[in-house]
Amino acid sequence: MNLTDFVIREAMIPSLKATTKEDVIREVVGSLRVHGAIRAADEEAVIAAILKREELGSTGIGNGVAVPHTKHPAVEKLSAAVAISRTGVDFASLDGEDVFILFLLVSPPDRPGDHLRGLENISRHLRSQDFCNFLRQSATEADIWDLLVEADEDRGRD
Repeated sequence: MNLTDFVIREAMIPSLKATTKEDVIREVVGSLRVHGAIRAADEEAVIAAILKREELGSTGIGNGVAVPHTKHPAVEKLSAAVAISRTGVDFASLDGEDVFILFLLVSPPDRPGDHLRGLENISRHLRSQDFCNFLRQSATEADIWDLLVEADEDRGRD
C-alpha cells in the first residue's frame, strides 16, 4: 500500500488556517468533505469520532507530527489528508512540542487491516527526518504530492 493510494490529493492543505487542535481537525475533515471523501451529513460525526480518539491519548507522536485517525462508516475506503501548519499547533504531543505535519486518516470499520496498514505506512515515512523536513518546506499541494510520490517510489526500491 502506497501513500498515494489513500491520500486524497485535492484534500491536502499546504498551509492550515486553524491554530487549535479541534479547529485543525475540523479544517482537515472539512477538506475531505469538500473533495468528496466524506458526505456533508457525516462531517460532524467524523470530527466527533476523531476528537473522541484524541481523548484516549494524543495522536501527536512527536517530532512535530500528528496522525489523528478514526474508523467510521462515513467512508467506503481508506481516506487521508495531509496538512501543514506554518506556525505549529498544540496537540498535547508526547514530546510536548507543537505539531506542524498532520496526516488525518479515516477508514471503514469493517476494514481494520487497511487502517493498520495505512497508519504503519504513514509512520514509516514520518520516521525519516528528511521526509519530515521536506514536507514542512512544501509550499503547495503539488509539492506535497510530489514528495508522497517520491516516498512511494523509494519504498518500491527497498
